Amino acid sequence: MLTKKQKNLLLFINKKLRSSGVSPSYEEMKQSLNLKSKSGIHRLISALEERGFIKRLAHKARALEVIKLPETASANDIYNSFSPSVIKGGLDDNQTNSDEIEVPVLGKIAAGTPVEAIQNEVSRIPLPNNLEKNGDYFGLKVQGDSMIEAGIHEGDTVIIKRTDTADNGKIVVALIDEHEAMLKRIRKKGKVVALESANRNYETKIFGPDRVKVQGVLVSLYRNF
Repeated sequence: MLTKKQKNLLLFINKKLRSSGVSPSYEEMKQSLNLKSKSGIHRLISALEERGFIKRLAHKARALEVIKLPETASANDIYNSFSPSVIKGGLDDNQTNSDEIEVPVLGKIAAGTPVEAIQNEVSRIPLPNNLEKNGDYFGLKVQGDSMIEAGIHEGDTVIIKRTDTADNGKIVVALIDEHEAMLKRIRKKGKVVALESANRNYETKIFGPDRVKVQGVLVSLYRNF
């Protein structure tokens, strides 16, 4: 069983990794827990590592990997551990320039009931500056509210990194039966695949592994105000 500080630090590390792909610095961790010194963070990380919740990655400075989350974490804790990298108002035409790398927007994606599978390119948007330039990305317009507790709203444009695999707990574009695409959190449990919403009004959808294909993983999003 984790102490309150251990649990809060674990959730903060997980949130930072999901939002940016980079472990938080010791200074960021110290500030998140309102501690006066970094020595307390060292002790908390060692305790989490001993209990099998995190792993330090060798040969990488301040690199941590979250192995598991506490069973006592609420659904709200887990949903809020993902904080999308939001580029507010970033799709205004006057903010683009010729040096920016552009990403194709391939229509709409359901964050609710399924819609048609990913369509052809309908527009292009700039790649967020915080993402690696050598990846293969595409954008989709969010339709529905089933991921709202993960900070993903209807009308947002999500940036997806193309891949056919995803770790448990990642938010993905999942193609169902080759013709329906959904934005959901994926969890593989034995011989079934669970696609979870981040809205308590929606049920988790369960499929056989041969019915679900991962098309990409959520890495960022644009939101206009």
